[in-house]
Amino acid sequence: MARRRELKLKKEEKIKNEIVFSGTNSKPQLYDNKEFVRVQLNESIKPEQSRTSEKNNINEEKKFPFIVDHVKKTSKEIENDIEIKDDVFLKEKIEKIKSMNKGETLKISKESQLEMDMPDEENEDSNYRLPPESLLKKSKAVSPSLYKQDIKENIFILNNLFKDFNLAAKVSAVVRGPSVTLYELTLSPGVKVQRLLSLEDDFCVALGSSDIRILTPIPNKSAIGIEVPNKIKSIVTLGDVYSLYDSPVSKEILRVPLGRNLSGEVIYMDINHMPHLLIAGATNSGKSSCINSIIISLLLKVKPHEVKFIMIDPKMVELSIYNGVPHLLAPVVINPKKASIALSWAVDEMENRLKILSDYNCKNLEQFNSEVIKNKLRDPDLIKLPYILVFIDELADLMIVSASEVEESINRIAQMGRAVGIHLIIATQRPSVNVITGVIKANIPSRIAFNVASNTDSRVILDMPGAEKLIGRGDMLYSPVSFSRPERIQGSFVTTGEIEIITDYIKDQKNSSHLKDIFEAEIKIEKKEMADDSLIYEALEVFIEFGHASASLLQRRLRIGYSRAARIVDQLENKGFISGYDGAKPREVLISREDFSKFKKDMGMDEN
Repeated sequence: MARRRELKLKKEEKIKNEIVFSGTNSKPQLYDNKEFVRVQLNESIKPEQSRTSEKNNINEEKKFPFIVDHVKKTSKEIENDIEIKDDVFLKEKIEKIKSMNKGETLKISKESQLEMDMPDEENEDSNYRLPPESLLKKSKAVSPSLYKQDIKENIFILNNLFKDFNLAAKVSAVVRGPSVTLYELTLSPGVKVQRLLSLEDDFCVALGSSDIRILTPIPNKSAIGIEVPNKIKSIVTLGDVYSLYDSPVSKEILRVPLGRNLSGEVIYMDINHMPHLLIAGATNSGKSSCINSIIISLLLKVKPHEVKFIMIDPKMVELSIYNGVPHLLAPVVINPKKASIALSWAVDEMENRLKILSDYNCKNLEQFNSEVIKNKLRDPDLIKLPYILVFIDELADLMIVSASEVEESINRIAQMGRAVGIHLIIATQRPSVNVITGVIKANIPSRIAFNVASNTDSRVILDMPGAEKLIGRGDMLYSPVSFSRPERIQGSFVTTGEIEIITDYIKDQKNSSHLKDIFEAEIKIEKKEMADDSLIYEALEVFIEFGHASASLLQRRLRIGYSRAARIVDQLENKGFISGYDGAKPREVLISREDFSKFKKDMGMDEN
């Protein structure tokens, strides 16, 4: 017993020597900051090494101040951790730390400021939450038992048709897509493809479908394909193809899913590599659904400071649901005349960005934004520039109202907008030469064609036939600039209810902050037009005197050329002083002599 008691006493004395305590009856203290206690005990044991450790700590503060601040504790925190009563050595040590902290806390706080303040909009977006993917609905898979019998019947019909026409061919493989099934045919050696193409009408009659499309050959295969519409079609929703965890979506900020091809693979579109997109097709073929799918895919993955939108919707009903979204630079434009002003603002913004990139020797927006991140400390005034996407849902209405201004702005943006991150997505239901001009086609190489009425319309969009054979409801031919031949895709569909839920989720987080200077350009244009010609009011006096307005009248009375006279007439029409063109009837003067004299007094003009 005595031996056991002696060992117990030795063990207790050993524990007391190893534990830092504040008195005889104190309990062992647990420290969160083990590193500080370790350094403190080493300094108390080895005073010579403490100087070298202080020097090393100073160097570490210069290199990695955020680590030192995390490890270093203030004197108040030390007093809270260690309860001092009779230990004089620890009291002296804490007083030393207090005096050191008084002189060095300001220095450390300045060095630890590693990140500069970003713009207000980006700081606000730090609390912004992206809408969850669970807001999108997924479609139900179609059971294979529903369509297997139809495929077997079609294979039997095609093989019998080849025997009837003495054509050495057979069906070698079948690929079923969401809306179309592809039957791969292999021809025997010596059989001409033209013989097979001459039987297209016979295929349509035998299979009971007028929308059969023959591929000669199938891309990357030595086989011929016959695309036959499915009797039981599968719906492809945006929830089926969109996932932020997919590497194609997460890597590129402007990469979005379009739909599924015939083999069921998801096809992605990178707007940054397009760089502009033309969407055309007949009414109710899926153009607006395609645009909505692209917009919702972007809203699900980008924050307001990363991508901005300009939406032009002359139809007034398709894109108005996005009003109030913080990604918009301006409210959805429904007036065709204001649309030309918005496009001219985009041209001015493009020119300003080009000047900025040239000043900083950057070739594109990605390089500039990466340089901004690298040079935050050197130049805090630099901010990252967002991408700007211009959506036009109906180009035909804009071309009717102001064709020259709209076409000029579109062409300039299409030629130089890619480098500065401004991209166009244009849709029209009138694929004619008057709307999709040759200059627009040359500057917008990437296109999507939906179902059209004739072969001619398909050639206007894609420069080749094929779109007239599409079956509608999202069935498209996708032809980006990197493809030699278009690919058939079933576009993804997003419902109006899903759009409302996602937009409401975004609007509840952040209010829209529109730019004021977009439509202020309209006032500047009017002021400029008032001062364009010095003879504008003399011409108005001539019109008031004769009671009607015409360019030939100004030519005779003011002795000017026709171009200048016609320009003055257009300016007076824009100001509302004379009526518009009405065929053979002369233009009426809409202001009286008395009102004109009052107008001159208000403007401070001499009446002489």
